Amino acid sequence: MKSKLTFSVCMSVYRNDRAEFFRDALLSVIYQTVKPAEIVLVVDGPVPDGIERVISDTRKIWPLLNVIRLEKNHRLAFARQTGIDYAVSDVIALMDSDDISLPDRFEKQLPCFEEDDQLAVLGGQINEFTGEESNLTGCRTVALDDGEIKSVLKWRCPLNHMTVMIRKSALMKAGGYQDWFYNEDYYLWIRMAEAGCKFRNLPHVLVHVRVDDGVYRRRGGLRYFRSEAGIQRYMWRRGIIRFPRYAFNVAVRFVVQVVCPNRVRRFLFVNLFRERI
Repeated sequence: MKSKLTFSVCMSVYRNDRAEFFRDALLSVIYQTVKPAEIVLVVDGPVPDGIERVISDTRKIWPLLNVIRLEKNHRLAFARQTGIDYAVSDVIALMDSDDISLPDRFEKQLPCFEEDDQLAVLGGQINEFTGEESNLTGCRTVALDDGEIKSVLKWRCPLNHMTVMIRKSALMKAGGYQDWFYNEDYYLWIRMAEAGCKFRNLPHVLVHVRVDDGVYRRRGGLRYFRSEAGIQRYMWRRGIIRFPRYAFNVAVRFVVQVVCPNRVRRFLFVNLFRERI
């Protein structure tokens, strides 16, 4: 049965994205069993010719590609919020520029919003891959129901951001996307939880996520640690977590993100924080 709800897909792309990965991401959205009303693509500053060709070629097969161009590159939160501001639907699917949505992702997600008008955020599971999509390396599993998600929130980000479908109205009531280095999504979920929004994750894998050694480097260093520690401090000061939990969370992050070399960090993520496939 066809859903009565329409939804938009919001993506952004910038100069350092690889054109071939961006093309695969776009095609994975277009060739869904349930189609979006539109794809809102924010071009975050000038991009190379290869990305421009992907945009031009996509428009030939998908006229409902709404391209919003920013004169200069902004932070990711600004690009995401710009796309959401332009979206025509209240239900919005988020998509990254180098991941691959499984063909029935939206078919699985959209009915959940039709069945539950209180649902604000819906995500799912991811498989990670290196190189070819068939080379799956691990699965990041997340909690399913609202209560468990809000419990996990006190320790780590409880949603796989690239799988999320969200109500624009609920997001805007929580203040929308706001800049927080590498943690825009975690910061948003915390504020939406404070606003009483309802969360849910599906048990299904919805997106295949591209990873390489650069992912683990980006999840380390002082700047990344300060961002993560700042998130924990925000939750402590707002009474979401108590001081012992805050101190524990920060200490673990300091060891993993500052003390550990990249090869050890990679080992921890692959063997402790992911399920093997």
